[in-house]
Amino acid sequence: MLCLLILPFGREFVILMQNQTMKKVLIVLLVAFIMIQFFQIDKVNPATNDGMDFIKIKNTPEPIANIIRNSCYDCHSNETKYPAYSYIQPAGWLLKSHIDEARLELNFSTFATYDSKSQIHKLEEASEYVEQKKMPLESYTLGHPDAKLSDEQRKQLVDYFRMVQKQIQQANAL
Repeated sequence: MLCLLILPFGREFVILMQNQTMKKVLIVLLVAFIMIQFFQIDKVNPATNDGMDFIKIKNTPEPIANIIRNSCYDCHSNETKYPAYSYIQPAGWLLKSHIDEARLELNFSTFATYDSKSQIHKLEEASEYVEQKKMPLESYTLGHPDAKLSDEQRKQLVDYFRMVQKQIQQANAL
């Protein structure tokens, strides 16, 4: 019966399936795949506070705010919108791991909690990553093509991050 289910994969595969060991291995893998679906990731976002959010506290112009929300906030904020594939494990586990790591590096939702030196450093890194096309991640933009940055958007974002960085430096005599 299992042979009939995988017939579309080609005659050679069906011939392999006639081997009892291969059938058992595939059944075990299928059962394991089904079992891991019961271990879903936590998709509840931490609470947000406008008084700590980068876009709000820095009075970010709307066009720049839209770029940041669209290309950065899913991973680098507490406002993640989980895609449908996050319900399929192990993809969901990998996604959650990336989001947790991204929030540790830079969380726009809690930007005000960073001291001035940390804010400057985080904006410096963000500028470099965006400028060098390391952010947003290519793996992210494949599934979210609207998050892909044009060269003009990249320049606007880098210029804005550097401007805010200078403002923080001047305000704190750093």
